[in-house]
Amino acid sequence: MLQLRDLSLRRGVRLLLQGADLTVYPGQKLGLVGANGCGKSSLFALIRGDLQPDGGDCTLPPGWEIAHVAQQTPSGERAAIDFVIDGDEELRAVQAGLAEAETRGDGLRQAELHGRLDAIGGYSAESRAARLLHGLGFAPGEERRSVDSYSGGWRMRLALARTLMCRSDLLLLDEPTNHLDLDAVIWLEGWLKAYPGTLLLISHDRDFLDAVAGQIAHIEQGRLTAYAGNYSAFERQRAERLAQQHAAFSRQQQEVARMQRFVERFRAKATKARQAQSRLKALERMERIAPAHVDSPFRFGFRAPAALPHPLLQLEEAAAGYTGSLVWSGVSLSLAPGDRIGLLGPNGAGKSTLIRVLAGLLPLQRGRRSPAQALQVGYFAQHQMDQLHPGDSPLTHLQRLAPDQPEQALRDYLGGFGFGGDKALDAVAPFSGGEKARLALALLIWRRPNLLLLDEPTNHLDLDMRQALSEALQEFDGALVVVSHDRHLLRVTSDELLLVDAGQVAPFEGDLDDYPAWLGRRQAQAEAPTATAASSASRREQRRQDAEQRRRLQPLRSQLQRLEARLAALSEARASIERTLADPELYQPAAKPRLLALLREKQQLTSELEEVEGEWLETGEALERQEREAS
Repeated sequence: MLQLRDLSLRRGVRLLLQGADLTVYPGQKLGLVGANGCGKSSLFALIRGDLQPDGGDCTLPPGWEIAHVAQQTPSGERAAIDFVIDGDEELRAVQAGLAEAETRGDGLRQAELHGRLDAIGGYSAESRAARLLHGLGFAPGEERRSVDSYSGGWRMRLALARTLMCRSDLLLLDEPTNHLDLDAVIWLEGWLKAYPGTLLLISHDRDFLDAVAGQIAHIEQGRLTAYAGNYSAFERQRAERLAQQHAAFSRQQQEVARMQRFVERFRAKATKARQAQSRLKALERMERIAPAHVDSPFRFGFRAPAALPHPLLQLEEAAAGYTGSLVWSGVSLSLAPGDRIGLLGPNGAGKSTLIRVLAGLLPLQRGRRSPAQALQVGYFAQHQMDQLHPGDSPLTHLQRLAPDQPEQALRDYLGGFGFGGDKALDAVAPFSGGEKARLALALLIWRRPNLLLLDEPTNHLDLDMRQALSEALQEFDGALVVVSHDRHLLRVTSDELLLVDAGQVAPFEGDLDDYPAWLGRRQAQAEAPTATAASSASRREQRRQDAEQRRRLQPLRSQLQRLEARLAALSEARASIERTLADPELYQPAAKPRLLALLREKQQLTSELEEVEGEWLETGEALERQEREAS
């Protein structure tokens, strides 16, 4: 078993843990939670042996195989499936030994190694790796592509697949869902439930934690406290404990009353539709869990929009796609104030395409987009964080939007997003992903949108911030369209679910809990044997068709590879500048000319990166569409 005994851990002068005691038995699945920066990832590094304790002990059973996802993004010309199989180090060692024994003609050693290969499932390793890749969203046939041919997010999926390939005794996963869509999250959830080893999981996805973890360890103010049960049980227990603290009681009662108003307001207009009832249950759950977050540093709400025209935006017989290839068509949609829509659908089906069309960033190929004259769109996607100015502070960013507002009012507003005191004056460059996401949301909310388009808004946000965002969205007066792998956010914000699949956008029949079953049926249909199609063409004809398809798709594949190489070079150049901008010496008066030059260069790189990213997205969507049509 894994044991922490009176453990103390520091990073520099900061004390992360003091007197921590924890026992994790073989086969247990433990969720590790706490605010960003509290020491969760440092504790993982300690368990791996990369850090040493400043006091106490951390012990593991001898011989335990530990698996974790490498921090650096993988690269290389190695085929994706070979890269994943490399995660089983013993398998690779046996294969290398077998090759050496064959070279020497050592028959006895070959027999021994073949026996070991059979014992560790070596003959089915490629099939196992392919199933991992498919579960994480890779299409059949893509496993032979090189690692370098994938974008950064997909390379992180490869790194996760490689980790899961390891036949580990202890699995350490730090935010594994950050680069996944909902389909892949649901698959990973099932895989981890069946995982026979010991699991330590850092996650800010409460539904994911509820499904996988049977115990929660919470780090707060240098103390580690273990709670029995899943994340919902932890919230209940923590709420009870906080309620007993007199200083928090009054504020907690206010929070409960506010959540009760949410629930009552929605109950008055809820229909018997399954999704409406599902959301009502989710809101009632929010009422129960709100006290567990009463000490959250995040307090904010949406400012009332300047206007709420009806409708805000309409699509009529719309069709959209990239480079002449349609992703979906025949879409008619009307958005009015108060509408709450969650988008579901497989990866690549066109959810983000629909969001970009609604935002006015992608022109329609057919049909009509009719915005209201007073439409004010608030669009959040991950690239919004890249548009922050690294040398500027949160206050400077907000002053750029509100030059006439008093500084104290702006600082009070930023404080609700966790940028209080000197943090509001710090340069953005060294901020974590969560801090940049919070600032991007703060700037978006300040603009008073009447239509919110959120594409994976919770990536990098911790549980307290996700809770605060969910609560704020309850009071938003405009329309909301959201894509998210965070099912809790979808449940508490969505009155209607739309399914984007097979070139269409239509209402989803059922609620969010029905979606995994729909995915299962879709997968079963995709894997059903197609005997009729196979018998209608000879093998020679099939090979000819395959060759023709490869020839037809090769220009797109080549263009995609060129664009990905350019993206990698631009991203590395920008990252290099951001590392330089994080140097405090650069913000001294004498260094101002160099700072301005670096900021100009950063801005030019960001502009070029956005242009190349747009072209890469169009090319990738076109390739994916043509591959689907061919299959």
